[in-house]
Amino acid sequence: MFFDRLAQTTDSPFGLYLEKAEGSYIWDTEGKKYLDFVAGIAVANVGHRHPTVVQAIETQLKKYLHTMVYGEYIQDIQVDLAEKLARILPSNLDCTYLVNSGTEANEAALKLAKRHTGRTKLVAFKKSYHGSTHGSLSVSGNEEKKYAFRPLLPDVRFLEFNNIEDLKQIDSSVAAVIIEVIQGDAGVRIAEKSFLTALRKTCDENGVLLIMDEIQSGMGRTGKMFSFEHYDVFPDILTLAKGFGGGLPIGAMISKKSIMSDFTHNPPLGHITTFGGNPLSCAAAGAVIDVILAENLCKKAVEKGSLITSLLLHSKIKALRQIGLMIAVDLENENELSQLIAYCKEHGVIIYRFLSHPFSFRISPPLNMSDYDIKTGVNIILEGLDQL
Repeated sequence: MFFDRLAQTTDSPFGLYLEKAEGSYIWDTEGKKYLDFVAGIAVANVGHRHPTVVQAIETQLKKYLHTMVYGEYIQDIQVDLAEKLARILPSNLDCTYLVNSGTEANEAALKLAKRHTGRTKLVAFKKSYHGSTHGSLSVSGNEEKKYAFRPLLPDVRFLEFNNIEDLKQIDSSVAAVIIEVIQGDAGVRIAEKSFLTALRKTCDENGVLLIMDEIQSGMGRTGKMFSFEHYDVFPDILTLAKGFGGGLPIGAMISKKSIMSDFTHNPPLGHITTFGGNPLSCAAAGAVIDVILAENLCKKAVEKGSLITSLLLHSKIKALRQIGLMIAVDLENENELSQLIAYCKEHGVIIYRFLSHPFSFRISPPLNMSDYDIKTGVNIILEGLDQL
């Protein structure tokens, strides 16, 4: 029924038949337990079904679910979440627009930048990934994923990531630059501070809005609540999703109130969403912020990331890139990668591929995974590498 009744994204899905998930583990319907070393692709940052998140969802469930399209009714659960975000973000990021996913957040950000500047040109970076809807795909750098769906948005230029010289191509005709501070699906490519500093300066000089996509790297994943905090370089527009919802679907676009207000006039309803700011998702997201702060998970991400890299030593590993618990490991080729993923799956550990780097695997476990579980998982990976 899975193959017959549900649309498939590939002809070879991972194929676990799920029964339940809790903490750092997933169980299939036969009772086999799997250590989740990818956290649903950086979604379960606080683990599966964290008690604080579940309690927040249950509390809201007793009050109301969807009542009206986003922005019409005053809902405390949305207001409280926006206030929590404002408290942990720079002062210029004080206004939140809640949506349903990362790609929706990026779509909204691109629209806002065009509306605010009156310009049409967009700049993005090669090897980037911002989502699979038309606008987000238009500013993603993976040509293999794009060619079948053209024409996409016009007036998009791609620059080399970490190439300061390329920034000279940004001028006063550009509405926005969109960037992942840590390029996730390119295999954890980390921005250099000099590059981000130069990018911020170039945008300021030309009146260009800087959009930072923190969909994978946000919510403590890199050892800071947001990865731009490593650089002291701040965006004009921030986008969030994945780990933001603790397992429920939610995204956010965050900017300055004076910029965001452009969506309210000429035309009014400049951006709309029926289900954005869903009450259950907002409850979960607010609880995620509370858990990350209360359990000091940013610090733990640094410590546990260092533990993994200290243990993951093997001659089959060609390169390893890591910041916090956002880790990419390069092998020799795609065949070796497929063998390793299969071995780990058979032995109860979930590792996974990157979209745009076919011979690397990702490690992005829950930020609160125990050291014992980390050592157990790494040992199985090492055993799998021995078999290659």
